[in-house]
Amino acid sequence: MAEAFPFSAIVGQDELKLALLAVAIDPRIGGVLVFGDRGTGKSTAVRALAALLPPMRVMPDCRYGCDPDEATAWCSECSQRAARRPARLVPVPVVDLPLGATEDRVLGALDLEQALSSGVRAFEPGLLARANRGFLYVDEVNLLEDHLVDLLIDVAASGVNLVEREGLSVRHPARFVLVGSGNPEEGDLRPQLLDRFGLSVEIHTPTDLEQRIEIVRRRDAFERDEASFVAAWKRQEMQLRRRIVAARALLPRVVIGDEALKWAARLCMEVGTDGLRGELTLARAARALAAMRGRLQVQHQDLADMAPAALRHRLRRDPMDETGSSARIERAMRQQQAASA
Repeated sequence: MAEAFPFSAIVGQDELKLALLAVAIDPRIGGVLVFGDRGTGKSTAVRALAALLPPMRVMPDCRYGCDPDEATAWCSECSQRAARRPARLVPVPVVDLPLGATEDRVLGALDLEQALSSGVRAFEPGLLARANRGFLYVDEVNLLEDHLVDLLIDVAASGVNLVEREGLSVRHPARFVLVGSGNPEEGDLRPQLLDRFGLSVEIHTPTDLEQRIEIVRRRDAFERDEASFVAAWKRQEMQLRRRIVAARALLPRVVIGDEALKWAARLCMEVGTDGLRGELTLARAARALAAMRGRLQVQHQDLADMAPAALRHRLRRDPMDETGSSARIERAMRQQQAASA
């Protein structure tokens, strides 16, 4: 099995790494939308994060990776088993959703081979089942066909996949972090799906000469000898994994005070976000970041660090302001800071 490039060894792309770490600590933040140039390590970062995370406990013999500690979210097969057996550990899954995938491949369908050979109607799980409790990665997400977009919206909202066809009725958990990447020059994302992403980041081809050289140097070393390169970064990876585990444990105790909430609400009003999901997402992301930094109280810096990613895809279009979303958010934060000084 091929090794994943170490997350700690990724050069630059700080906003992308921060967003991925935030959703790894608190998946309720929602997915991550990554728009930017090709060849900038978008899929590498996602797979690196999944490899970095500690293995997850799953129910034995479960095709959907049900969590042994969440009986209310078990599939029907796990619920019907009378005896509970020891859980097993599996890597956090990263599942690719191809643009041309059929509904049957995504949702699951009748297992034709078993039906023809034994006459038994059995369900063959799809990509959503494989992605449960992991990451569902969609490259060129802005080119995804409308019927697949509708499927993702429904399942992402409920966390459950319900399949009813060919006399089958199957319901199973499908909670995943949706990560989509694409090039904004190739088309916009449907607003309904755009709203399902908690965070949105922009990445660009590095313009710093030394940084470009270091990226090529590390990638070349990895491709020449994966095992040795991964071993060289093992200590940094284990340190980061321990920070993630500690942050997950600390997260329920992290609080965000009234002043911090007021700052977030004023910022959202200033930049003109649609609805209240901007404040909610920003608060959750800031709490995850505070936990990552070992703090029990959200500070201004946590909010400021997560604000661009939490808000840039939620801004209303302003025909009188041609400034980009990121610049509008940065400008509004500077104005708030000046007003409070």
